Amino acid sequence: MLETPVLIVGGGPVGLTASLLLSRYGIRSLLVERHAGTARVPKARGINARTMEMYRQLGIEADIRAAGLSAQSTGLIVWTESLAGREIERRVPGRALARNLAMTPTTNCLCAQDDLEPVLRRHAEAEGTADIRFATELTALRPEADDVTATIADRESGATTEVRAKWLIAADGAQSPVRRQLGLSMIGEEKVYDSVNILFRADLSEWVKDRPAALYFVEQPTLRGTFLTINARDRWGFLIHSLSHYGFRPSDFTPELCVSLVRQAAGLPELPVEVLGTSAWEASATVAERYRVGRIFLAGDAAHEMPPTGGFGMNTGVQDALNLCWKLALVLRGEAGEGLLDSYDAERRPLAELTTRVSLANALSMGRTARQNAAVLPRREFLNEQGLIFGVPYESGAVLPDGAPPVRPADPVTEYLPNARPGSRAPHVWLQRGEERVSTVDLLGNRFVLLAGRDGAAWAEAARALQIEAHVIGRELSDPDGAWHDVYGTHADGAVLVRPDGYVGWRSQGSAADAGSVLHDVLQRLLAL
Repeated sequence: MLETPVLIVGGGPVGLTASLLLSRYGIRSLLVERHAGTARVPKARGINARTMEMYRQLGIEADIRAAGLSAQSTGLIVWTESLAGREIERRVPGRALARNLAMTPTTNCLCAQDDLEPVLRRHAEAEGTADIRFATELTALRPEADDVTATIADRESGATTEVRAKWLIAADGAQSPVRRQLGLSMIGEEKVYDSVNILFRADLSEWVKDRPAALYFVEQPTLRGTFLTINARDRWGFLIHSLSHYGFRPSDFTPELCVSLVRQAAGLPELPVEVLGTSAWEASATVAERYRVGRIFLAGDAAHEMPPTGGFGMNTGVQDALNLCWKLALVLRGEAGEGLLDSYDAERRPLAELTTRVSLANALSMGRTARQNAAVLPRREFLNEQGLIFGVPYESGAVLPDGAPPVRPADPVTEYLPNARPGSRAPHVWLQRGEERVSTVDLLGNRFVLLAGRDGAAWAEAARALQIEAHVIGRELSDPDGAWHDVYGTHADGAVLVRPDGYVGWRSQGSAADAGSVLHDVLQRLLAL
């Protein structure tokens, strides 16, 4: 019998990120993935800035960017009748506008999943704490009161192994066998529209070099599709939308038809095209009824399935892992009560429900559910969802309200108002450490951190006595723009306590007579002790 604190089922971005996070917390895990290796097709591509903040804190941002494309290669979104034909419209995504770039020390990244996963796998394996097994499938699962017993099988040799884990993370995709065994329902709208992805090689540089874009939407009366930039040179995806409304069936997509459709969309009848593969799929907008059953947690597509319009699926999934893993680690280390784990569902499921609704609304605004004889441009929220990416607060037992009213922007999907009300993502503010410019985001991650105002030394001393990292803003770190107190909503003698996932767990606008006792009580409540 093999024993492990955490069994992770699924070796995509969510599972690999969970493995890496747990290793950073000093927790051993076993990851099993039924496929022989990492993804062989691009699948998801866009990594939003909030996710890149997470990877920045893990120290792997540079490697992900090196595997992906530069912002200069993908700065636009273009609508056109064909690549060589009349352009209908081009936009700079709202996420890339200066006012939104100022909200974070990092930026979005376009890195196709088959380029991203090897980076994540390399770093997860380098930690040495995780046992990562590809070509290994979960074949049986027996949840029990105090642990989870599973059978895993090596798909090459056929050998089976019994595994006992304290906790299990099901990151095994939209068709999750674990979720199905648990009998959990998916709530929402299934099979909203159908699509097929064509992966191909062709030199399209002549028709895109002066308008580098992540997406080129082709709008024709008999064909609606999108060229997906993979390497910005000769490797592309072509996503055909709403198959059934245009007379297509998945079985129709022979290599010959794929070549013909790519040429039609490009407007180049003689374009040399090499088809590398096709995959048919149906977009759904559903969220699991629960994210936790006993010692088993759902994460990623196993927990939520959303249309790709907005690029939220993978981002939501890896942020699930960020939210869950620090809680599991503290429980396993005996530093938190198991009640802390209830906050995972309370925090992540409402966010997934909102994100799924937004993704579906984007798709519907683009006419995905009916045949269109003229171009249909998306609603203004599409790729302008800053409020959704940065501004949705958590409400759970792992957040201690301070009485401040909710921050309510005029449009909570597109508008983000930086604030440190408990439950909010700790906002980015530029600080100075000597000659080095440092973001508050760079002070956070993987541990609790207390940020105190310039007269909040007592908070910092109390935190350090509890082995919590602390920084006094305005003294140990200078605040050259004078922004920190206003953005974080404290007086000079106040403080905030930021959780390992970068969200504010507690805030005091001012001082306390006994900072040590207050902070000790705060931790007891946050950690369900």
